[in-house]
Amino acid sequence: MCAAMKSRTPTSRPQSAPDAPAPAASTSGDTRLLEIVFPEHANHYGTLFAGSALSLMAKAAFVAGARRAGRNVVMATAEKVDFLEPVKVGELIEIVARITRTGKSSMTVGVEILREDLVSKQHRAAMRGQFEMVAVNEQGRPVRIDPDPSQST
Repeated sequence: MCAAMKSRTPTSRPQSAPDAPAPAASTSGDTRLLEIVFPEHANHYGTLFAGSALSLMAKAAFVAGARRAGRNVVMATAEKVDFLEPVKVGELIEIVARITRTGKSSMTVGVEILREDLVSKQHRAAMRGQFEMVAVNEQGRPVRIDPDPSQST
């Protein structure tokens, strides 16, 4: 190992005590995931395959829902997914998920995929959809979500 690599030791992060409370679940704000579209994500036209896009949207909806509920969630429905324009191989995409409605055990998550041309820096909406996520316990049964007055309907 060279001297330069030896001097680059990772900084250690403080560990939580074993009986410390779990961090609070996020109750507001967007969940954002970034991906670059590689050929293995593309269809025969050289653009993002719809199945790959739906998988990424579902992942973002899961993360947003799980953060809001503070527990695991499952997808109940995927509603009205609009493919607005194609995303080319090599473009960066930002998947943005936002809780738009919170019920007793379910929530609606709006998800949008924004495409970015890395050369021109141009951003454009490429896809939008809504996903209904349900908070579940360890047995996969629906459970109540703690109310959040700013989001409950």
